[in-house]
Amino acid sequence: MRPGPETTEAWIGLMRARERVLARIETDFKAASLPPLGWYDVLWELVQAEGGRLRPFEIGARTLLAQYNLSRLIDRLAKEGLVRRESFDADGRGQWVVITEAGRAMRARMWLTYGPSIEAHVGARLSEAEARQLTALLAKL
Repeated sequence: MRPGPETTEAWIGLMRARERVLARIETDFKAASLPPLGWYDVLWELVQAEGGRLRPFEIGARTLLAQYNLSRLIDRLAKEGLVRRESFDADGRGQWVVITEAGRAMRARMWLTYGPSIEAHVGARLSEAEARQLTALLAKL
């Protein structure tokens, strides 16, 4: 079964809007000398997690980052002191990724740009009713 023209146009519009908004947010981060949005996503999930820790596959499931990208990203976050790895298996194969105080501070610092960026590129372009309608439509997907 093939999608109808309306469904195809909706899909194309959704993907284009996603790319445009993400590009604008990344530009705002770069202008503020902040790391990329992927860093925020990982740090946010860790802040929200019980004990500030998750296993790498849990981070991947929550952020939708590809495993090979996620491993490198976690390595970079660890190198910057924003997370640390902790083993929980006797053989060291099982690992937690744990957010550090520096990671919590970076996430908070990034939010100072990210929040206004979301408002500028999404909130300012939609009325409250339109934002609620969009939320309801996206929840159907």
